[in-house]
Amino acid sequence: MKTKILIVEDDPHILLGLEELLKSEGYETAACNRGDAALVAVAQHQPGLIVLDLMLPGASGYDICKQLRARKNSTPILMLTAKGQEIDKVIGLDLGADDYVTKPFGVRELLARIQALLRRTGKLGEPAAADEIFKIGTALIDPKSFQVKRGKSVDELTAKELKLLQVFHARAGEVLSRDKLLNEVWGYNYYGTTRTLDQVIVQLRKKLGDTGAEPKYLLTVHGVGYKLVASPAGSEA
Repeated sequence: MKTKILIVEDDPHILLGLEELLKSEGYETAACNRGDAALVAVAQHQPGLIVLDLMLPGASGYDICKQLRARKNSTPILMLTAKGQEIDKVIGLDLGADDYVTKPFGVRELLARIQALLRRTGKLGEPAAADEIFKIGTALIDPKSFQVKRGKSVDELTAKELKLLQVFHARAGEVLSRDKLLNEVWGYNYYGTTRTLDQVIVQLRKKLGDTGAEPKYLLTVHGVGYKLVASPAGSEA
């Protein structure tokens, strides 16, 4: 099954070039040339990835990204921007974009970033089992509803929190460095600090019921990063 990529771009020459390039690489494509039509296009085409221009008529790429994430849509977003200032890139990533490419961009760089995003999110080719409910301790994580459920308690997850939990669950028992986690979840061009990750971990522990002086599941590996253990600390074989 081919991955469908939605291109949201108002420049007809760039749009045509992107369509031809992606089709030549075996992707299906859909196109939208207005920001205020992007949400409808996403709902209609259900793409595996969105290539999103920043400056669009009707609504900006920032607005589209913010609205998609507010609707719990976790489709990976590769933002295109002609701006080179760091603050613009940071804003895009903070609003939920997964990566960005600055215009003018090279074909190889663009394709490499698209493939990296699709691999990281499990959307390369056949849909992955990314929507399956999984368990950490006594908590059930439901990717479809972006919720953590513990008995009668229900907490909402952000897109980044869910991605982190999925990465930890897929690599339970493995020590993951802060840089690796930031690259996997925020993208390898993230300009923030590891403090962002540490703060999200604190929130995840609360939602998992893994608080206290000694967390049981999301463990800190001092000087390196974190790891998820499948059973409480002290009860591992």
